[in-house]
Amino acid sequence: MGSHPRSPSYLFFSVVALSFLSLIALLIYKVDNFASQTKTVAGHNLEPTPWHFFPPKNFTEETRQARSYKIIQCSYLTCRYAGTNNDVLALEEQQQEEQRRHFVSSQTPEKCPNFFKFIYRDLEPWAKTRISNYHITQAKQHAAFRVVIVEGRLYVDLYYACVQSRLMFTLWGLLQLLKRYPGMVPDVDMMFDCMDKPTIDRIEHGSFPVPLFRYCTTEAYFDIPFPDWSFWGWPETNIQPWDEQFKDIKEGSQAKSWAEKFPRAFWKGNPDVEAPIRQELMQCNHSRLWGAQIIRQNWEEEAKGGFEQSKLSNQCNHRFKIYAEGYAWSVSLKYILSCGSLALLISPQYEDFFTRGLIPKFNYWPVSPIGLCHSIKFAVDWGNTNPSEAEAIGKRGQELMGSLSMDRVYDYTFHLISEYSKLQDFKPVQPSSAQEVCEESLLCLAEPKQREFLKRAAAVRSSTPPCSLIKRPNSNFFDIWTEQKKKIIEHVKDMEMRNAFTSMINYYQMYKLPRPLVKEGTFLPGTYFFVVFSINIASTISSADTITCIYISVNIRLRKHIHK
Repeated sequence: MGSHPRSPSYLFFSVVALSFLSLIALLIYKVDNFASQTKTVAGHNLEPTPWHFFPPKNFTEETRQARSYKIIQCSYLTCRYAGTNNDVLALEEQQQEEQRRHFVSSQTPEKCPNFFKFIYRDLEPWAKTRISNYHITQAKQHAAFRVVIVEGRLYVDLYYACVQSRLMFTLWGLLQLLKRYPGMVPDVDMMFDCMDKPTIDRIEHGSFPVPLFRYCTTEAYFDIPFPDWSFWGWPETNIQPWDEQFKDIKEGSQAKSWAEKFPRAFWKGNPDVEAPIRQELMQCNHSRLWGAQIIRQNWEEEAKGGFEQSKLSNQCNHRFKIYAEGYAWSVSLKYILSCGSLALLISPQYEDFFTRGLIPKFNYWPVSPIGLCHSIKFAVDWGNTNPSEAEAIGKRGQELMGSLSMDRVYDYTFHLISEYSKLQDFKPVQPSSAQEVCEESLLCLAEPKQREFLKRAAAVRSSTPPCSLIKRPNSNFFDIWTEQKKKIIEHVKDMEMRNAFTSMINYYQMYKLPRPLVKEGTFLPGTYFFVVFSINIASTISSADTITCIYISVNIRLRKHIHK
């Protein structure tokens, strides 16, 4: 039989089907290509910051197509859909807002804590020049992302990835602020960095300081401290949102009375973060010699074990807890203070927004990084000799953290943004490269554990106004404040020095050596750290010959000072 020619209709449908499949393939390619260029707050298509490199994030989506769909859906469609729902409820929202404003206006807000005053100091570099668009563009080279708030909506321009979920939780905090105080947060344009160390050096940038927000600063930098991401939770380390975490830690601290707590200093953390002071701290791990228990924390192993060994609420069984900075400042400080133990702070170089409220010998004890182990031992001995005073200092540290509720964190953020916005000499607008971010889009991009933490850290509309920011203090207020704290720290050093000399004399008597020459009633300058170093050595040896060598060295040092 001869073959029959194909019918025109069959060929037509074949061509249509082939064209349709080709179009679908092209569309998939275009969507995938578009998604591969879309940056997200979860870290998609973002390189780590060049000034602080870290391993790029691995995403859990099973296929590339699934990842592309998620990026497009969460980045471009979610907030628009949420906005449509909001428009439907516009009248109800307006009525609620009017009712809230009336309620708020009828109340007298409480005063903000004293450390809120430092908002003025942080923003003082721009008090006269104000902040221009040029300031913002110049700050970009130091920033990981840009936040613009316009009419209560949040827009983000992404430049670099942030380690773990810092970016996501920082933005969540800003979204909760907008929800907590709707219609009250001013339009603002801010550059952020999400890594640890400040970068805007006061000497290098003295002629033209650029405003850059980050989680910590120092007196040598212009960087503006901002509440860190962990107040809303840190899922990678299983640390809960702040209000929950503080409550758990405080309850854990009450499991033992002060007398029942171990009479030693405790530290548990990661020393492998380019932090010399933590490496040195590891050498102080000796309960008898230094009164300290120092434990290395391995977060990878902790994660495998479900974080059972790293629960912060189980780490309040010692009378003393040590704070040692990491690569820069560390979020651990607020959890250490929350225990109610006497917090031993090893001369912090960095400060975050609330640590300006810390006062030595009032709510923490200062420890010197020079002669570190001896300084820790002195603090432990002092605290065990003066238990009532030590317990009271620890209690005041815990009370400070208790007063720093999420209400106050939002208030600080509100006042910081408000004061900053007053300095802008331009009207913020949405950058063309920025995307709108809303609660729904963040939850859409979040991994399951992140989503759980975000929801637990959700805020509600406030029924009370923000606390009342204290008026700008006198120009010399901050200098006086700093000088007073330095004097207290120097007093503690003097106490250590007296103890060091007493200890050395005891060693001399133990080995029947003559007392060293000292001016009666005085302590010679320049000898303190030398003697402390000698005692650190002497405490670990038993050789009388070695003690004699130390004795001779100390006496030579002292004689030189006496004969000057």
